[in-house]
Amino acid sequence: MNNIFSSRAVCGACLSQSVLRWVGIRAPQFGPPLRARARMHTGHGKLTGSGGFYCPKRPQRCLTPQRHVSGRHGGTMNVFDRSMKRRQKTWASRLPEHHEYDYLRDEVGGRVADRVYDVARTFPLALDVGCGKSHIAEHVSKDIVERLFLMDVSHGSLMRKKECEMPTQCVMADEEFLPFRENTFDLVVSSLSQIHGVLKPDGVFIGAMVGGETLYELRCSLQLAELEREGGFSPHISPYTAAADMGNLLGQAGFNMLTVDVDEVQVHYPGILDVLYDLQGMGESNCAWNRKCLLHRDTILAAAAIYREMYGNEDGSVPATFEILHMIGWKPHESQVKPAQRGSATASFGELSKISQPQTSNKTDKP
Repeated sequence: MNNIFSSRAVCGACLSQSVLRWVGIRAPQFGPPLRARARMHTGHGKLTGSGGFYCPKRPQRCLTPQRHVSGRHGGTMNVFDRSMKRRQKTWASRLPEHHEYDYLRDEVGGRVADRVYDVARTFPLALDVGCGKSHIAEHVSKDIVERLFLMDVSHGSLMRKKECEMPTQCVMADEEFLPFRENTFDLVVSSLSQIHGVLKPDGVFIGAMVGGETLYELRCSLQLAELEREGGFSPHISPYTAAADMGNLLGQAGFNMLTVDVDEVQVHYPGILDVLYDLQGMGESNCAWNRKCLLHRDTILAAAAIYREMYGNEDGSVPATFEILHMIGWKPHESQVKPAQRGSATASFGELSKISQPQTSNKTDKP
């Protein structure tokens, strides 16, 4: 959790008390989950077997990373259980209806591809880290990217990758341990982990990740319900990065000429259970080390009522907001434009304002 209570949860605390009392009388019943439909265009690619597949031999510590919660390991804090995330994504990729959960990744993949087209150059070799089913590659033409490496931790996702124009090579590896040499790629998309090292000088990183306001409706509803039913709450949603911190993180990673912007994607579902089912189908369940594995039935029922009362739409659906942080960073190179040294200016803003002021005349027109 980024904080104990968000402002939305505090504003809804009083309302939740009356809602919870109502739940004790009329609790919604469990039944077959309704299929949630995203209110956005969803494009489904075909299964393809083209392209090679490569699984590098990694040390055992990379495949099953140990837990380091309070300390630092390798200069970074280990927040997520990587082996659990791999199991989640593998399970999701084996679902018969796996393509029904791709709508969010397809939408974000198209927006990342738009930013690739904004860079006026051709990339001979590119890498998509955490590619899933190649949600970005299907939107990029071979005129922009000549060759693409697709890397993901899930073998099932790579085997179900979508068709694209350029030749691709699949690599199964953990995003935290990239099996590539330094200065290899002209373009890296998707993930931030260790990307600076594998980029060539003057290479560009274009990525997207979920921000701190993602699923605030679900987070607040679970907090209030669990606090009321169990006398306390535990994190059920993975922690996210705040938009204000992205510039500092990119700068610390060694990137310059940074660009960070924020998009908001809102998806409407029949109810809270459909939100949870779709997150599970995406392979994006909570995998933090401090997660609580059990969520009581009474808590789910209370959270469903709070969710619908606080955030529900007139048609009975409930919204789920995904804050998408888009970032662009360049690996330093001597050919890049550099800012002038401090104190090298030859004119001040005050002098420029005087020059730009229009001259007024004291002469008056004769009648």
